[in-house]
Amino acid sequence: MVTVDDVKKNKTVQKLVEKADQVLGVIGYTEHGQRHCSLAANIAYNILIRLGKGEKRAQLAAIAGYMHDIGNLINRDFHAQTASVMAFSVLQEMGMEMTDILEVIAAIGNHDERDGSPVSDIGAAVILADKSDVHRSRVRNMEMIKTDIHDRVNYAAKSSFLRIDEVNKKASLEIIIDTSISQVMEYFEIFLSRMVVCRRAAQFLGLQFELEINGYKLL
Repeated sequence: MVTVDDVKKNKTVQKLVEKADQVLGVIGYTEHGQRHCSLAANIAYNILIRLGKGEKRAQLAAIAGYMHDIGNLINRDFHAQTASVMAFSVLQEMGMEMTDILEVIAAIGNHDERDGSPVSDIGAAVILADKSDVHRSRVRNMEMIKTDIHDRVNYAAKSSFLRIDEVNKKASLEIIIDTSISQVMEYFEIFLSRMVVCRRAAQFLGLQFELEINGYKLL
């Protein structure tokens, strides 16, 4: 069985992740490199483990989480779909079983909030993992905080944590925002569509999605 560690060690995948992040940097997007991909992989894995889905499903979610943004190398638009096609070729070359590849690429191709939907437990986990990564370490250029709302909101986020409560059937995104940098309303201005797809993903997993900012439950 191909594991997420195998994927992380693959030279082609490493170059794809690195170059995709460089491309996004040129056009002014926040960090989408090793840090973000690894975090998405870890969160997706932990979600399915906590929900009792088993090691194999969790590994597939981690692989999808790690590779979900490589399509940004081609273009930001439709990056989920191009990432899934790219992942198909790489995973096939790595010897992954076809049934597992199909699970991974379906999850990758449906992770974006603009044109994707949770199509499996793996896909739902990747959506939640990806959208929960809001943090100041993703900001590349401090000067952009003044003019770019995405950089400002990310820099204002001192911490973010996705808490899975399998007993009470809840998925809670807990964020601490420095309101001297960005107001909470700005978070909703740019992330509302992401919270909507998170709610759909949580519901697919049989969970209720909650959003807590600075200790206050907002969703």
